[in-house]
Amino acid sequence: MERRNLFCIALAGLAGLAATGARADVRAQKVVYHLADPEKVGFVLGNIRNHLDGAGGPAAIRVALVVHGRALAAFRADAHDRAVHEATEAAAKAGVALYACAHTMDAMKLGLNDLRPGFAAAEKGGVVLLADLQAQGWAYLRP
Repeated sequence: MERRNLFCIALAGLAGLAATGARADVRAQKVVYHLADPEKVGFVLGNIRNHLDGAGGPAAIRVALVVHGRALAAFRADAHDRAVHEATEAAAKAGVALYACAHTMDAMKLGLNDLRPGFAAAEKGGVVLLADLQAQGWAYLRP
């Protein structure tokens, strides 16, 4: 009887390892980054660049960035942070969908023309868009 239990335990362990190994190859196909903290703008843009590279490039994954709150000021067309401008332009060229919260834009008295090129408005709000994307199977990241 003891031999049989050992065999069952070993078989269960191997099945667990096989299942874990198979899951290691699974990768998110759609990822949305949530950005509200102005001190994290550069960090998040770097994460997006690294994510695209690590996933195999823009053809291998869909990435979106939803910005609201004080972080949106970093994406103003007249902002002076060249690194943010260059990273935003590179993200847009790589196909990253850039969204600005319409409520934040209203509060800051901004239109899409006041932001870096490539932004679209999250008309119902940034948090609503984040929840909608999650409901559609997008993986949610808030670094």
